[in-house]
Amino acid sequence: MPKLSVNIDHIATIRQARRGNEPDPVAAATLAEFAGAAGIIAHLREDRRHVQDRDLLLLRQTVRTKLNLEMAATAEMQRIALDLRPDIVTLVPEKREELTTEGGLDVASRMEGLTAFIATLQKSGIPVSLFIDPVEGQIEAAKKAGAQWVEIHTGSYANADREFEREHELQKVIAAATTAAKLGLRVGAGHGLNYVNVQAIASIPEVEELNIGHSIISRAALVGMDRAVRDMVALAK
Repeated sequence: MPKLSVNIDHIATIRQARRGNEPDPVAAATLAEFAGAAGIIAHLREDRRHVQDRDLLLLRQTVRTKLNLEMAATAEMQRIALDLRPDIVTLVPEKREELTTEGGLDVASRMEGLTAFIATLQKSGIPVSLFIDPVEGQIEAAKKAGAQWVEIHTGSYANADREFEREHELQKVIAAATTAAKLGLRVGAGHGLNYVNVQAIASIPEVEELNIGHSIISRAALVGMDRAVRDMVALAK
């Protein structure tokens, strides 16, 4: 049974709409943990569009499960991670104009730079995961680059409109998870997962973590954070 990590970025997005103090993503993280979340995810973007540096500092002080810092592979973010010391860093691609992360990191084309970047973090005791598409070449590149984890991008599966397309994308995720595990990588999955489509991904034996944000925060706006997280935890079983 995979563990659920909750991304609290969209709580910060609501707050930043008014540049105020509420809702507080740190409070949301605490509620998520109380409801059964096994980890908290926060993406610190270069433009600080949602999560702020202050949030990370407080999350590091208050999260009692696992704090996963999503970030781009930049010198600024590396300095922040080395100072903050999250439980794990997930490297993701980042473009200023995108609404959300649009695809996996192209590890194969950035092998030299990413290998050195990952080594610096892991020498300081911070495990590194790479957010990648379910493509064999990218998984092999992630292993060569020194990552300990991969998070398989499930966006194409989640966004497929037709059943045969969804099944095709699911098989790609399954194959990617199998390949990653055979290479000794630990496996997470996320992006676009919701209360309707999550169970097929949760049933993949190699998937240890489900990383979910938008659908949980959307449901929390209607029924509360506690119930939204508990409902997702139940579906992951």
